[in-house]
Amino acid sequence: MPWTKVLIDKQDFEASEKEGLRNITYRAALLEAQRQLLATSPEVYLIGEGIDDPGGVFGSTVGLAREFGPDRVMDMPIAENGLTGIAAGSAMCGMRPVFIHMRMDFLPMCLDQIVNHAAKWRYMTGGKVTVPLVIRSIIGRGWGSAAQHSQALHGLFTHFAGLKVVTPATPYDAKGLLIAAVRDGGPVMFCEHRWLYDFKGYVPEEIYEAPFGKAVVRKEGKDITIVAVSLMVYEAVKAARELEKDGISAEVIDPRTIKPLDMETILASVRKTGRLVIADVGGVMTGISAEIAAQAAEKAFGALKAPVLRVGLPDVPTPAGAELEKAFYPGAADIKKAAERLVRGAN
Repeated sequence: MPWTKVLIDKQDFEASEKEGLRNITYRAALLEAQRQLLATSPEVYLIGEGIDDPGGVFGSTVGLAREFGPDRVMDMPIAENGLTGIAAGSAMCGMRPVFIHMRMDFLPMCLDQIVNHAAKWRYMTGGKVTVPLVIRSIIGRGWGSAAQHSQALHGLFTHFAGLKVVTPATPYDAKGLLIAAVRDGGPVMFCEHRWLYDFKGYVPEEIYEAPFGKAVVRKEGKDITIVAVSLMVYEAVKAARELEKDGISAEVIDPRTIKPLDMETILASVRKTGRLVIADVGGVMTGISAEIAAQAAEKAFGALKAPVLRVGLPDVPTPAGAELEKAFYPGAADIKKAAERLVRGAN
């Protein structure tokens, strides 16, 4: 299945091209998904800040305002809480809005609308009122983004009942999961890592859905399981390739959605390998890595040959300086070190 491959280097792309596969960027996959949704579903509209700017939300909405008009692609002022209320209210009335929020750092201003209204109305009305709202929000680093423009709060939203949380890593999943999110019928937090936009991969031209709650094994292995979220999928595959040179066979699992979370696939791998490393783009403290580790301990403790290790951000605000960022953000080397520690007891 070509969509399970993670393309990293020149050899990956050459092999993919020889197979005659269509490879496009993550940003192009998002753009294509929205164009197809707007063209086929009149109840779908986009709303957000700067979505008709020349940059078009890092290129993911470029040209859509001209193509579909201001009634379908709505640029709005900086008023996050109000915009969320408008989008949620229209969803309750039968529309399917995609609220594009460029910085997840400022979603806490919308928490009341998201957590106490959008997430709860279906339950509170006995299923009579649904809120098919998708919130596209950007997480992750960019040089100088620092403490207020780089936070990854995806783990926070998994705590709230009624919300689904999606973290696509590949262009295939960016398109397929966005289409699935819009068609889902409930509120969905769609979290995109900023560094993924230029990554390329296989994406079919036709409209399609990728399933919620179904993880993908990106690389098979037998010595250790690495569960990686969002951008860390690529770092985990890089680490797995380096580990393979040292005789360690690592299995890499991409959850794709962290709520619902496919623990069955993760636990099956852990029972096979006996070791688990979890790599996340967010903080380790009470993040999604903590939840996966807790469930592994509860449900597969007897299979574990070593403690569970987590790789994520330290519990401090994001620094702005380039050298400090190098120390702050983990990558393939950190994942490799954690895996070696579990398999061989390396320091």
